[in-house]
Amino acid sequence: MSIRVLLLGGTGEARELAGRLSDDPRYEIVSSLAGRVADPVLPEGRTRIGGFGGVDGLTAWLREEKINAVIDATHPFAAVMTDSAVQAAERAGLPLLILRRPGWTERPGDDWRRVPTLEAAAANLPGVRVFLTTGRKNLDAFAHDAGRWFLVRSVDPPEPPVPPRMTAVLARGPFTVNEELALMREHRVDCLVTKDSGSPMTAAKLTAARTLDLPVVLVDRPPLPPDARVAGTVDEAAAWLHQAG
Repeated sequence: MSIRVLLLGGTGEARELAGRLSDDPRYEIVSSLAGRVADPVLPEGRTRIGGFGGVDGLTAWLREEKINAVIDATHPFAAVMTDSAVQAAERAGLPLLILRRPGWTERPGDDWRRVPTLEAAAANLPGVRVFLTTGRKNLDAFAHDAGRWFLVRSVDPPEPPVPPRMTAVLARGPFTVNEELALMREHRVDCLVTKDSGSPMTAAKLTAARTLDLPVVLVDRPPLPPDARVAGTVDEAAAWLHQAG
Protein backbone atom coordinates (compact mmCIF):
# COMPACT_ATOMS: atom_id res chain seq x y z
CA MET A 1 0.00 0.00 0.00
CA SER A 2 1.44 3.38 -1.02
CA ILE A 3 2.18 6.21 1.39
CA ARG A 4 0.04 9.26 0.70
CA VAL A 5 2.01 12.49 0.95
CA LEU A 6 0.73 16.06 0.86
CA LEU A 7 3.40 18.22 -0.76
CA LEU A 8 2.73 21.90 -0.21
CA GLY A 9 4.44 23.41 -3.22
CA GLY A 10 4.98 26.43 -5.38
CA THR A 11 8.79 26.28 -5.39
CA GLY A 12 11.34 24.71 -7.68
CA GLU A 13 12.30 22.31 -4.91
CA ALA A 14 8.69 21.14 -4.59
CA ARG A 15 8.46 20.45 -8.33
CA GLU A 16 11.78 18.60 -8.27
CA LEU A 17 10.68 16.46 -5.33
CA ALA A 18 7.31 15.70 -6.95
CA GLY A 19 9.06 14.69 -10.16
CA ARG A 20 11.48 12.44 -8.32
CA LEU A 21 8.75 10.65 -6.38
CA SER A 22 6.03 10.50 -9.03
CA ASP A 23 7.32 7.24 -10.51
CA ASP A 24 8.03 5.61 -7.15
CA PRO A 25 5.26 3.08 -6.41
CA ARG A 26 5.84 3.47 -2.68
CA TYR A 27 4.33 6.96 -2.68
CA GLU A 28 1.24 8.78 -3.84
CA ILE A 29 2.06 12.48 -4.00
CA VAL A 30 -0.58 15.20 -3.90
CA SER A 31 0.97 18.59 -4.70
CA SER A 32 -0.95 21.61 -3.46
CA LEU A 33 -0.56 25.12 -4.91
CA ALA A 34 -2.01 28.26 -3.39
CA GLY A 35 -3.42 29.48 -6.70
CA ARG A 36 -2.02 32.99 -6.44
CA VAL A 37 -0.50 32.86 -9.93
CA ALA A 38 -2.89 32.77 -12.88
CA ASP A 39 -0.83 30.27 -14.90
CA PRO A 40 1.38 28.32 -12.48
CA VAL A 41 4.07 25.85 -13.49
CA LEU A 42 2.51 22.54 -12.48
CA PRO A 43 4.48 19.67 -10.96
CA GLU A 44 4.24 16.06 -12.09
CA GLY A 45 1.47 13.94 -10.64
CA ARG A 46 -1.78 14.87 -8.93
CA THR A 47 -2.22 18.56 -8.19
CA ARG A 48 -4.80 20.56 -6.25
CA ILE A 49 -5.03 24.35 -6.43
CA GLY A 50 -6.50 26.65 -3.80
CA GLY A 51 -6.64 27.10 -0.05
CA PHE A 52 -7.82 24.64 2.57
CA GLY A 53 -9.78 26.98 4.82
CA GLY A 54 -7.27 27.51 7.60
CA VAL A 55 -6.00 25.03 10.14
CA ASP A 56 -9.40 23.39 10.66
CA GLY A 57 -9.95 22.92 6.94
CA LEU A 58 -6.48 21.50 6.37
CA THR A 59 -6.81 19.13 9.33
CA ALA A 60 -10.11 17.82 7.97
CA TRP A 61 -8.64 17.42 4.48
CA LEU A 62 -5.66 15.45 5.79
CA ARG A 63 -8.00 13.05 7.57
CA GLU A 64 -10.45 12.73 4.68
CA GLU A 65 -7.66 12.03 2.18
CA LYS A 66 -5.95 9.61 4.57
CA ILE A 67 -2.64 11.43 4.24
CA ASN A 68 0.33 9.74 5.92
CA ALA A 69 2.94 12.54 5.83
CA VAL A 70 3.22 16.25 5.02
CA ILE A 71 6.09 18.10 3.36
CA ASP A 72 5.91 21.89 3.37
CA ALA A 73 7.96 23.09 0.41
CA THR A 74 6.26 26.47 0.09
CA HIS A 75 8.07 29.77 -0.40
CA PRO A 76 10.25 30.80 2.58
CA PHE A 77 7.93 33.80 3.10
CA ALA A 78 4.69 31.77 3.15
CA ALA A 79 4.67 31.90 6.94
CA VAL A 80 0.89 31.61 7.36
CA MET A 81 0.75 28.42 5.30
CA THR A 82 3.71 26.94 7.16
CA ASP A 83 2.14 27.69 10.55
CA SER A 84 -1.15 26.14 9.40
CA ALA A 85 0.62 23.04 8.11
CA VAL A 86 2.48 22.54 11.39
CA GLN A 87 -0.68 22.87 13.46
CA ALA A 88 -2.80 20.69 11.18
CA ALA A 89 -0.19 17.93 11.00
CA GLU A 90 0.08 17.93 14.79
CA ARG A 91 -3.71 17.69 15.19
CA ALA A 92 -3.88 14.85 12.67
CA GLY A 93 -0.91 13.07 14.26
CA LEU A 94 1.18 13.14 11.08
CA PRO A 95 4.92 13.61 10.56
CA LEU A 96 5.81 16.91 8.91
CA LEU A 97 8.96 18.17 7.26
CA ILE A 98 9.69 21.74 6.16
CA LEU A 99 11.82 21.87 3.02
CA ARG A 100 13.63 25.23 2.95
CA ARG A 101 16.60 26.02 0.78
CA PRO A 102 19.31 28.11 2.49
CA GLY A 103 19.19 31.87 2.20
CA TRP A 104 21.59 33.87 0.08
CA THR A 105 25.13 34.59 1.26
CA GLU A 106 26.71 38.00 0.83
CA ARG A 107 29.79 38.08 -1.40
CA PRO A 108 32.68 40.52 -1.77
CA GLY A 109 31.45 43.65 -3.53
CA ASP A 110 27.87 43.30 -2.27
CA ASP A 111 26.20 46.20 -0.46
CA TRP A 112 23.35 44.54 1.38
CA ARG A 113 21.11 46.25 3.91
CA ARG A 114 19.20 43.53 5.79
CA VAL A 115 15.81 44.47 7.26
CA PRO A 116 13.21 42.37 9.12
CA THR A 117 10.10 43.42 7.19
CA LEU A 118 8.88 45.13 4.05
CA GLU A 119 7.79 48.08 6.18
CA ALA A 120 11.37 48.42 7.41
CA ALA A 121 12.57 48.21 3.80
CA ALA A 122 10.23 51.04 2.79
CA ALA A 123 11.53 53.16 5.66
CA ASN A 124 15.19 52.64 4.72
CA LEU A 125 15.42 52.97 0.95
CA PRO A 126 18.87 54.22 -0.14
CA GLY A 127 17.75 55.20 -3.66
CA VAL A 128 15.13 57.16 -5.58
CA ARG A 129 14.67 54.79 -8.55
CA VAL A 130 13.87 51.51 -6.86
CA PHE A 131 13.61 48.04 -8.40
CA LEU A 132 11.04 46.05 -6.39
CA THR A 133 11.03 42.26 -6.75
CA THR A 134 9.00 41.47 -3.65
CA GLY A 135 5.85 40.11 -5.32
CA ARG A 136 2.67 41.66 -6.67
CA LYS A 137 0.83 41.48 -3.33
CA ASN A 138 3.45 43.15 -1.17
CA LEU A 139 3.40 46.72 -2.47
CA ASP A 140 1.24 48.40 0.14
CA ALA A 141 4.29 49.16 2.29
CA PHE A 142 5.56 51.40 -0.53
CA ALA A 143 2.21 52.86 -1.62
CA HIS A 144 2.64 56.03 0.45
CA ASP A 145 5.95 56.96 -1.21
CA ALA A 146 5.27 59.65 -3.80
CA GLY A 147 8.87 60.87 -3.89
CA ARG A 148 10.41 57.79 -5.47
CA TRP A 149 9.87 55.93 -8.73
CA PHE A 150 9.44 52.17 -8.59
CA LEU A 151 10.06 49.44 -11.13
CA VAL A 152 7.91 46.44 -10.16
CA ARG A 153 8.34 43.02 -11.74
CA SER A 154 5.87 40.18 -11.24
CA VAL A 155 4.27 37.31 -13.14
CA ASP A 156 0.76 38.76 -12.84
CA PRO A 157 -0.29 42.44 -12.61
CA PRO A 158 0.42 44.11 -9.25
CA GLU A 159 -2.48 44.40 -6.82
CA PRO A 160 -3.35 47.77 -5.28
CA PRO A 161 -2.46 49.69 -3.27
CA VAL A 162 0.67 50.45 -5.29
CA PRO A 163 3.17 53.32 -5.38
CA PRO A 164 1.85 56.36 -7.29
CA ARG A 165 4.96 56.49 -9.50
CA MET A 166 5.42 52.96 -10.78
CA THR A 167 6.21 51.00 -13.94
CA ALA A 168 5.19 47.34 -13.96
CA VAL A 169 7.04 44.67 -15.93
CA LEU A 170 5.19 41.36 -16.28
CA ALA A 171 7.64 38.51 -16.75
CA ARG A 172 8.38 35.04 -15.46
CA GLY A 173 11.95 34.06 -14.62
CA PRO A 174 14.51 32.75 -14.43
CA PHE A 175 16.46 35.71 -15.82
CA THR A 176 20.09 35.82 -16.85
CA VAL A 177 22.60 38.26 -15.42
CA ASN A 178 22.76 40.04 -18.78
CA GLU A 179 18.97 40.41 -18.83
CA GLU A 180 18.99 41.85 -15.32
CA LEU A 181 21.81 44.23 -16.17
CA ALA A 182 19.96 45.44 -19.26
CA LEU A 183 16.75 46.01 -17.32
CA MET A 184 18.46 47.89 -14.50
CA ARG A 185 20.41 50.05 -16.91
CA GLU A 186 17.39 50.77 -19.09
CA HIS A 187 15.39 52.06 -16.14
CA ARG A 188 18.38 53.65 -14.37
CA VAL A 189 17.56 52.00 -11.07
CA ASP A 190 19.77 52.91 -8.13
CA CYS A 191 18.48 50.43 -5.55
CA LEU A 192 17.18 46.85 -5.47
CA VAL A 193 14.65 45.58 -2.92
CA THR A 194 14.07 41.85 -2.67
CA LYS A 195 13.29 39.04 -0.24
CA ASP A 196 15.88 36.51 0.87
CA SER A 197 14.30 33.62 -1.01
CA GLY A 198 17.67 31.93 -1.53
CA SER A 199 16.60 30.65 -4.95
CA PRO A 200 19.37 30.17 -7.52
CA MET A 201 16.73 30.84 -10.18
CA THR A 202 16.39 34.47 -9.02
CA ALA A 203 19.94 35.20 -7.88
CA ALA A 204 20.99 36.87 -11.15
CA LYS A 205 19.55 40.20 -9.96
CA LEU A 206 21.97 40.15 -7.02
CA THR A 207 24.91 39.58 -9.35
CA ALA A 208 23.70 42.43 -11.55
CA ALA A 209 23.36 44.74 -8.55
CA ARG A 210 26.90 43.83 -7.46
CA THR A 211 28.19 44.56 -10.98
CA LEU A 212 26.49 47.97 -11.00
CA ASP A 213 27.51 48.80 -7.39
CA LEU A 214 23.87 49.13 -6.36
CA PRO A 215 22.72 48.79 -2.75
CA VAL A 216 20.37 45.88 -2.05
CA VAL A 217 17.71 46.07 0.64
CA LEU A 218 17.22 42.43 1.60
CA VAL A 219 14.18 41.40 3.64
CA ASP A 220 14.98 38.59 6.06
CA ARG A 221 12.81 35.48 6.24
CA PRO A 222 10.18 35.06 8.92
CA PRO A 223 11.25 32.61 11.62
CA LEU A 224 10.28 28.96 11.33
CA PRO A 225 7.97 27.40 13.92
CA PRO A 226 9.88 26.23 16.99
CA ASP A 227 11.00 22.58 17.03
CA ALA A 228 10.15 22.16 13.34
CA ARG A 229 12.00 19.44 11.43
CA VAL A 230 13.73 21.16 8.51
CA ALA A 231 15.56 19.93 5.40
CA GLY A 232 17.67 22.19 3.21
CA THR A 233 17.72 20.10 0.02
CA VAL A 234 15.51 17.81 -2.03
CA ASP A 235 17.88 14.92 -1.28
CA GLU A 236 17.40 15.45 2.46
CA ALA A 237 13.62 15.63 2.05
CA ALA A 238 13.53 12.41 0.02
CA ALA A 239 15.69 10.65 2.62
CA TRP A 240 13.36 11.82 5.42
CA LEU A 241 10.34 10.52 3.54
CA HIS A 242 11.98 7.13 3.01
CA GLN A 243 12.66 6.92 6.75
CA ALA A 244 9.17 8.14 7.63
CA GLY A 245 7.68 5.44 5.39
